[in-house]
Amino acid sequence: MITRRLSRLSAAGALLVLSGMTATATAAAQTDTSLSPTYGRRAPTVRGIAVDARMAEDLGLRPGSIVRLSGKPGMPGDSVRVDAVFQRKADPAEVARREYRIRTHVDHLQRLLGLDDRVDRFAVGVPDAVSVDSAIARINHVAFGFRAHKSADVAVQSSRTFRVVERFHKAIGLITVVASAVFLLCLLLLSVEERRRDIAALRLMGISQGTVVRAIVMEAALVSIIGSVIGAAIGWVASIVVNAHFQQVYRTPLLFALLTPEIFAFATLTSLVLGIGAGALAAWRLVRTPPLTLMGR
Repeated sequence: MITRRLSRLSAAGALLVLSGMTATATAAAQTDTSLSPTYGRRAPTVRGIAVDARMAEDLGLRPGSIVRLSGKPGMPGDSVRVDAVFQRKADPAEVARREYRIRTHVDHLQRLLGLDDRVDRFAVGVPDAVSVDSAIARINHVAFGFRAHKSADVAVQSSRTFRVVERFHKAIGLITVVASAVFLLCLLLLSVEERRRDIAALRLMGISQGTVVRAIVMEAALVSIIGSVIGAAIGWVASIVVNAHFQQVYRTPLLFALLTPEIFAFATLTSLVLGIGAGALAAWRLVRTPPLTLMGR
């Protein structure tokens, strides 16, 4: 009986001790709550952003870096975390721009700039079964404060400068083709004039005018093809050097010089046609002269 009573008293004492500890912990928690103004608050969430490769390289940023981002210079801004590094697209309109580019969430960008539900432009995609013109007409019919345009029309409007440059390049190419044709004609005329005694001897041996003309035209065609191949090789090496230099200067994947199979085929065909025409003109001018006159008698 005495042992049972002692055990019951020990258990009751343990309960009293536990109850006292619980009350003390509750009082301490209430005291901490009254003393700490940040008790129960969550730590501020760090938003994530993406930066372009040029900015990451210049500023030494990498995924996980913490930076401060503000809408205006001198403002404290928000602490953000770099979550990704992206490479810019090969856009000619952005080659000469030295500005950096970042990507944020829309709500975060609106809060930084102090704007509410305001955008400059946005893109809307339509299914293949829906006509783009009808979709634009319906949007513009109900639109208030904005207009819908085709992406192709926007691209044409913003690429007028590049169209002028393209026409300038075509003019330079045309002048180069004409100059090369004149140079090729003069070269073949000089080559044929130097061999007029040989051609006169062939004529006196009974070789027909057609055979002489075909031989000279075939030679001119062969020279044109060899010249086209050498020119294409020089152009290919030059395009590699130009792209390597300017891609490093502007830090962009844009191709500044390009040699495609279509360009090579067009250049070879043009050179062949001009070569055959110049060779035929030079040969016809030579075979119409009497053999004895070609021999100098």
